[in-house]
Amino acid sequence: MLTPAIVFISSALILYTIGVWAERLQGTLRWWHVVFFGLGLACDATGTEFMRRIAASGQASFSSGAGEILGAIMAITGAIALLLMAVHFVWALVVVIRGTDHAKAVFHRFSILVWAIWLVPYFTGMASSMIG
Repeated sequence: MLTPAIVFISSALILYTIGVWAERLQGTLRWWHVVFFGLGLACDATGTEFMRRIAASGQASFSSGAGEILGAIMAITGAIALLLMAVHFVWALVVVIRGTDHAKAVFHRFSILVWAIWLVPYFTGMASSMIG
C-alpha cells in the first residue's frame, strides 16, 4: 500500500505545483489552473487515505524519536494543508466563475501560500520515513 500512497502524494505535488505556478506566471486565474488544483487535491486526498490505512494497520512504525516527531508534524500539518487545499479549490471556482479581473489577478497570493504550507507535510513525511 505504500507504493500507491507515494505515487498519489507525488502526483499531487506535480499537479498542484503546475496549477499554482502556471497561475502565478500567467498573472491571472484560468479554468485549467482550477482543474489542476482539483486534480492535485484529489490525488492528495487519495494518497492521504492510503497513508491513513498504513498507519491504522500498524505497518508504519518509527524507531527514532526524530522520526516520531516528524511523523506527528506531518500528520498535523497534512490535515491543515488538505483542508486549505479544499478551501483553495472552492475559492478558485468562485473566483473564476464570478470574480472580477482584479480578483483573478491577485488570487495567486493565496495559491502560493497554500502550496508552501502543503510542502511542509510532504517533506516532513519524506524525512520521517527516511529517518525511521
